[in-house]
Amino acid sequence: MKTIRNTIIGVVFALLVIVGASSIVITQENEYTLVRQFGRIDHVVTEAGISFKIPFIQSTDTLPKQTLLYDLATSDVITSDKKTMITDSYVLWRITDPVKFAQTLNGSVGNAENRLNTIVYNSTKNVISSLLQEDVISGRDGELSQAVLNNIGDSLDQYGIEILSFETKHLDLPGDNKSAVYVRMISERDNIAATYTAEGNSEAQIIKNTTDKEVTEMLSEANKDAEILIAEGEAEYMRILSEAYADPSRTEFYSFVRSLDALKISMTGNNKTIILSPDSPIAQIFY
Repeated sequence: MKTIRNTIIGVVFALLVIVGASSIVITQENEYTLVRQFGRIDHVVTEAGISFKIPFIQSTDTLPKQTLLYDLATSDVITSDKKTMITDSYVLWRITDPVKFAQTLNGSVGNAENRLNTIVYNSTKNVISSLLQEDVISGRDGELSQAVLNNIGDSLDQYGIEILSFETKHLDLPGDNKSAVYVRMISERDNIAATYTAEGNSEAQIIKNTTDKEVTEMLSEANKDAEILIAEGEAEYMRILSEAYADPSRTEFYSFVRSLDALKISMTGNNKTIILSPDSPIAQIFY
């Protein structure tokens, strides 16, 4: 009896351990845990840690919570001017709604990647097919990626996934026409640069001609004003001189001063000796 009792206790204990272990749910930091009851999703555990489920009735699945990388296959696309481009790109994506993801894609990352491949490729093809080849090449620094994301829009919301980033690893021309296209693009850029240079030179010449004209007019006006001032000064000088000689009391003094000025001018060099005849006008001032 004692052996039977111990056996029963052992079996009960084992069953309790099994039931307890099957009721524990451990969720990692980088995953979602889907708790299913009779095949249908009952709830989702989004936080890392330990939770519980009903043993033997509820089951669990896990989905990745971290950012995932999907590398698209290299493919050919056609631009609006009917030129072929080779594109090789990848996307960073994540699951935002694990319930939608499980219901629409059966919780399969592979199914999600197939859907991403189709949607991203079609969006890339649509964007590039609306652009000229030279615009595609010049848009590789970010404009093209943003245009593809805008074209995708919220079409992936129905699957509970989100594209975080679309990047082009390789976007180039086929080898047989790469050189010709680059030469043509360089020639077009040179023509645009030459046009800008010619317009700039023309504008500079107009500004220079206008400035030269304004300077000439200003100098002409200044010379005219100077001539007027000189003429007015000379007229005033003659008026003052005339008034001075018109006064008999001053005539002799001004004659004396002018004679001294003439004598001073004639004394040049180191020789300061002047010989004057008695009838010289200068000599008369000393009598």
